[in-house]
Amino acid sequence: MSNTGTQKLLAAIEALGDRPMNLMEVCGTHTMAIARSGLKSLLPGNIRLLSGPGCPVCVTPAEIIDGVLELAMEKNVIIASYGDMLRVPGSTPGDSLLRRRALGARVEIVYSPVDAVSLAKENPGREVVFLGVGFETTAPGTAAAVLTAQEEGVNNFSVLSMLKTVEPALRTLIAMEGFQVDGFLCPGHVGSIIGEAGFRFLPEEYGLPGVIAGFDPEEILLAVYHLAKQITEGHPRLENDYRRAVRPEGNPLAQAMLNRCFVPRRELWRGLGSIENSGLGLKEELAAFDAEKKFGLTAAPAANPTACRCGDVICGRLSPEACPLFSRRCTPEDPVGPCMVSSEGACAAAYKYRGI
Repeated sequence: MSNTGTQKLLAAIEALGDRPMNLMEVCGTHTMAIARSGLKSLLPGNIRLLSGPGCPVCVTPAEIIDGVLELAMEKNVIIASYGDMLRVPGSTPGDSLLRRRALGARVEIVYSPVDAVSLAKENPGREVVFLGVGFETTAPGTAAAVLTAQEEGVNNFSVLSMLKTVEPALRTLIAMEGFQVDGFLCPGHVGSIIGEAGFRFLPEEYGLPGVIAGFDPEEILLAVYHLAKQITEGHPRLENDYRRAVRPEGNPLAQAMLNRCFVPRRELWRGLGSIENSGLGLKEELAAFDAEKKFGLTAAPAANPTACRCGDVICGRLSPEACPLFSRRCTPEDPVGPCMVSSEGACAAAYKYRGI
């Protein structure tokens, strides 16, 4: 951070007064940037930053992971996934894709969904299942993989869609009893797909300020200043501080890709429960590439077996440090919940950058 620019922004924030404010970021990249730069310790005491449901791995519930773990043990199945997913535990502590791989399951890390299609081509005698995890940011890449497999006739490839959309989750969060957030740092990556229009419901329907923020610490601090200024002035609106990547209308090409492949559906979220139209399921004409239909997958209810409070952390009700397992029973080396596993998780960020 530029020392001069940071000091000017901090002085401008302090000049707005000492009204208490709860501001929530809903992007895992913001969460990590805030922790890494020590922004929370720089801000005046009246401004509190909370982490929301911005980590896609973290909001995937244990019962979905349980189904993935069982699928991994099927003969002739290869699970293809981003690296974070390998260590996420299901409802049984310690049980993860990494453990299942040690037991003989074929689990491969890929860096893009299209890599999973290539993996299927290389293994024509096996079924390759790509775990489609993410929000609107990564969904177009998953759509591209499905369309590539269809066009090239790669019939041993399928997607288990765990893709989610941000707006329904925020609406559910705002409606929760006791929810007290005064403004939102909106995710720039998601904004680059859905545009400014995707967040206008915050001021227009709920009277809550929103600022689409970039990812450098100084950009985040600027967004905090704009949120605090809106709250102080009592004039909530949506501001776009990430104009170099986010247009008012978003990315029409990516949106068209999503509309071509997916339909909204009810989805289960860790901490938030079942939310209507918050997930992206493959369209019926792409059913041959839908792992749920291909393998008859259903999510069985799973009881929370530990004192892990990931669900409360995701909803901003609890700081990571307030979880009774944090840094004791739950560490990045031996995680109990996904918030300590993911590179975008609030607990992982708090643990890694303690003391900053």
